[in-house]
Amino acid sequence: MNLTKILPRAVRLNPEKDAVVCNGTKFTYQQFCYRTAKLANALLESGIGRDDKVAILHKNCHYFLESYFGVMHSGAALVPLNHYLSANELVYILNDSDTNLLITNNYFSKKVEDTIERLKKDIKTIKTEKEYEEFIASRSSSLPSIDVEKDDIAQIYYTSGTTGRAKGVVLSHKNVYLHMRYTIDELSLNENDVWLHAAPLFHLADAWATWAITWAGGTHILIGDFDPKRICECIDKKRVTLTNLVPTMYYRLVNYPEVNKYDYSSLRVLLSGGAPISPTLIQKIIENFKCDYIQTYGMTETSPFLTMTILRDHHLLLPYEEQLRYKATTGRKFKGVELKVVNENGEEIKPDNREVGEIIVKGETITKGYWRLPQETKKVFKNGWLYTGDMAVINEEGYVTIVDRKEDMIITGGENVYSIEVENVLYKHPTILEAAVIGIPDEEWGEIVKAVVVLKKGEKATEAEIIKFCKKRIAAYKIPKSVEFIDSLPKLGSGKISKKRLKERCCEKS
Repeated sequence: MNLTKILPRAVRLNPEKDAVVCNGTKFTYQQFCYRTAKLANALLESGIGRDDKVAILHKNCHYFLESYFGVMHSGAALVPLNHYLSANELVYILNDSDTNLLITNNYFSKKVEDTIERLKKDIKTIKTEKEYEEFIASRSSSLPSIDVEKDDIAQIYYTSGTTGRAKGVVLSHKNVYLHMRYTIDELSLNENDVWLHAAPLFHLADAWATWAITWAGGTHILIGDFDPKRICECIDKKRVTLTNLVPTMYYRLVNYPEVNKYDYSSLRVLLSGGAPISPTLIQKIIENFKCDYIQTYGMTETSPFLTMTILRDHHLLLPYEEQLRYKATTGRKFKGVELKVVNENGEEIKPDNREVGEIIVKGETITKGYWRLPQETKKVFKNGWLYTGDMAVINEEGYVTIVDRKEDMIITGGENVYSIEVENVLYKHPTILEAAVIGIPDEEWGEIVKAVVVLKKGEKATEAEIIKFCKKRIAAYKIPKSVEFIDSLPKLGSGKISKKRLKERCCEKS
């Protein structure tokens, strides 16, 4: 159960098949394996090996995929870096992870220079594509023979720091390998699949496909930056069969004026993950792209999937509206995962789709803990169960629906308000493109509900109109007391809306 078994298998079964298509560059599985081997051997000859760390700061590119595989075959661990982070944040991660070598490119040269100057130790840096090609040029194209154990570290992903300082999530070869096998089974991945890497490869919302698509013998298509037009064109021309995007990306896609201009007949399923998604948006995705839709839920700590909204056989006999209701949940548990929803006493809640509890999970795809943070690890693990911090309801068939993050729940006048419920109402308003609901301090109520929204291009709305719209659809205590209109919501590198930054922004203004 280690990741060095994946690429040799793909080459053995599909040597001349297209493995990677990146802008004007294309590699067969045999060619991709040669390049991966050269990188692995270059790392080994540079002194990189087992227990070492290699970081990558790069946009989606074949170099990123080569790094995922090449580092594994050297016995080292990869540290994928969020390229939206500041130099200060990168310094912390590189120091904390004990990174020995950094792969990057010209695009980030200024940020890299600022980062390297502040590091506590010297690390080797491959700064350009030219340097990368020179680094691997004279190396052997045969994969090195390295003993890798199932519990060796495969990757360290640093969390976005929404709850404080970024923490390094340690994933082992076994974690990632088993997740790959389970995902292939759940999604029926096969050699005919063409995966679009449009979400960033530094984030597990997309990175899991690195392994699963390769094992299945499919094709990887890479896009450097998110752009609705380019994605639509790519699905059309490259005959993409599936991809996974975060909801903010889907909002941009379905509201792209020319979204219906393209041929999406190659698509068999679209997945969303990384954040909750409104039922309204789900319906628009299905209507626009005319393919199956699966909502996923997971965490960096869990490799990532914990649930999927894959329908059971008897659901397929239901009317479309009823099927859509199941697709709008967060889903049933993912293969290989044990999942419960519990109250504050650790007791399972009633499966009535009303009582709210916290999702807890265990399984072999779940991290053993955070890098060098034993106390933080103890905070989230109790009796072998990982406490996710996600509050949810569960129905009689085991489908959960997340209602909020524990820290995002708003308590106003003693009543619990779940921000996702209010956001789902806001997304039904015809003028709203994006919305976030937060609680802000109030002397009388403790907290009051505030909505921050982005309007669709060319649309207009007033605070009074939005509040009136909500009054017809939710209880009085859930209705936003104020509505702020802004040009764009702050986002993390993964594309998720950052409520932490929104709250800080609102506190600074008050």
